[in-house]
Amino acid sequence: MSLLHAVFRRLIKKGVVTLIEADGSRHVFGTPDASFPEIVVRFNDRRVAFDIVRGPRLGFAEGFMDGRISFEQGDIMDFVGLIRANNPWEKGLDIERKGPIRRAFKRVARRWNQINFRRQSKRNVAHHYDLSGKLYDLFLDRDRQYSCAYFTDPAISLEQAQEDKKAHIAAKLALSPGLKVLDIGCGWGGMALYLHKHYGVDVLGITLSEEQLEVARKRAAEAGVADNVRFELRDYRDLSGSFDRIVSVGMFEHVGVPNYREFFRKCHNLLTADGVMLLHTIGRMGGPGSTDAFTRKYIFPGGYIPALSEILEGSEPNKMIATDVEVLRLHYAFTLQEWYRRTVAAREQIEALYDARFFRMWTLYLAGAATVFQHGGMVNFQIQYARSRHALPITRDYMIAN
Repeated sequence: MSLLHAVFRRLIKKGVVTLIEADGSRHVFGTPDASFPEIVVRFNDRRVAFDIVRGPRLGFAEGFMDGRISFEQGDIMDFVGLIRANNPWEKGLDIERKGPIRRAFKRVARRWNQINFRRQSKRNVAHHYDLSGKLYDLFLDRDRQYSCAYFTDPAISLEQAQEDKKAHIAAKLALSPGLKVLDIGCGWGGMALYLHKHYGVDVLGITLSEEQLEVARKRAAEAGVADNVRFELRDYRDLSGSFDRIVSVGMFEHVGVPNYREFFRKCHNLLTADGVMLLHTIGRMGGPGSTDAFTRKYIFPGGYIPALSEILEGSEPNKMIATDVEVLRLHYAFTLQEWYRRTVAAREQIEALYDARFFRMWTLYLAGAATVFQHGGMVNFQIQYARSRHALPITRDYMIAN
């Protein structure tokens, strides 16, 4: 256990975490700090410590999911938040030390895990997005916006922040009635329906999720706009035609670095000569990284969060001009904190849909994501692209006017 204790001592400086081991012994780490809740965590079997030392992130995650790690004071959000806050990205700290061998292994694994063949891409999407719609109704907003909201004030509601996100993106698209818009990774159709309703554009939304496709088509039919807002089960690589605008929100994380040039080449070819694209994606503040084992295995297989340099490396060879870049630093932290709160409040319903292990997995996923945006190296990028330097006004004033 001395190795695990050394890890705890390295990670926990402020705030107090009491560890109760399987044999009943207690160990206290950190120092009292009013900024942090006091946390008591219990290891319910002797194997937990070994699993964590062998693979820290996955070992802890599976121990928690299986109920072999439990909290007697505080919860998973408190614990992960305390660890992250003690090791903020801005100070060059990380919760996992990486030697040269480990870094080399991660570089190789990163490339292999991101290949995302077409058939594999559909399976990866189904793994997450074809879960029961009842689950998403329990923690998302009414429009089922499953991406970073836009908080003009941290105190506003999630529903308002998601409406503001759609308006913020629409303003960057410089829309006018009658334009043809492509929505790559359309989710449950909320963005496409919003753009048509408020700007009179025709939208084609594509997804690889059969569950999302069914809901999106139903929503368009119920709104009486199915002729103007269409949805298809389609891989972006198989598209043809011409679009005045392209929008993609929360889909780029599933493309994979080896496919970035192909993705942007396809977008370039689908855009009209004076077309505009808005890409909204989670991003890394530092250089290229890798997807942690828990996320890769249980949450987003095939997923990867890109650095800005990786995105631009993919778009630049395809003559896509990055006309505007905005970095949303804390917006996703606020979004995820609200998703976590709603998930915890819906514990009984979620366990009835799935089971207690799934509930613990989902809370760990949301807690980890929220804290990495609050203290770690993740942000959201909104990158506006155009094929022509003359496609948009020469100042950003039109974004505010819209």
